[in-house]
Amino acid sequence: MFDILYTHPDFIVVVKHPNVSVHKDEGETMLLQEVAAKTGDPKLYLVHRLDKMTSGLLLLARSSKAASALATLFSDREIEKYYLAIGSSKPKKKQGAVIGDMERSRRSTWKLINRRDNPAITQFFSTASGQGERLLLCKPHTGKTHQIRVALKSIGSAIVGDAIYNASCKADRGYLHAFALRFNYLNEEYKFISDPRESTELGTKWRDETTSQAIDSWLKPWELSWPKIKK
Repeated sequence: MFDILYTHPDFIVVVKHPNVSVHKDEGETMLLQEVAAKTGDPKLYLVHRLDKMTSGLLLLARSSKAASALATLFSDREIEKYYLAIGSSKPKKKQGAVIGDMERSRRSTWKLINRRDNPAITQFFSTASGQGERLLLCKPHTGKTHQIRVALKSIGSAIVGDAIYNASCKADRGYLHAFALRFNYLNEEYKFISDPRESTELGTKWRDETTSQAIDSWLKPWELSWPKIKK
């Protein structure tokens, strides 16, 4: 269900496994309760979210005061987030940004529209992966529901195994992983990486030789030359 990566007096960083909900689904135990049972915390606080499909880094606060401070960092976009994804085909462009408003579509899906009143902003790099697929490194600047999943579908590289946005593509999981976080908290810098190759729970495709070589080159994503976003 999860692995504990780092424990701080004010927060805990866990690596969430795929297909685990951060909320209480019918018949399932809430992830926060499971982590608290392991750490001995009377209560943990969710300050950001990952889709059930998505694995990787999840930051949990250990007090309401810490939760408020960390949530403010997220809302003020002062926490850098980086995701790895495996797309089903070559995108329309090798790198760049996907910027646009999002609106609800059919059922529980979202779609990108040609308007920028309150846009979702996602930067990405891509490179070859195994079996004609693509590995993508994504840097979201906003936190919209299904943002990366919709962005990658819009550029022609819907995520492998995504049951909502790429239903015809079957895999052992939906290949979106919260890869890295960087932020300052109480005047100290924190950097966290969750390498998806380190656990079989996180899927088999990350270990493809071509994919693995690309991940090696992205292990410090904050040091890459990300173009500035035009406001």
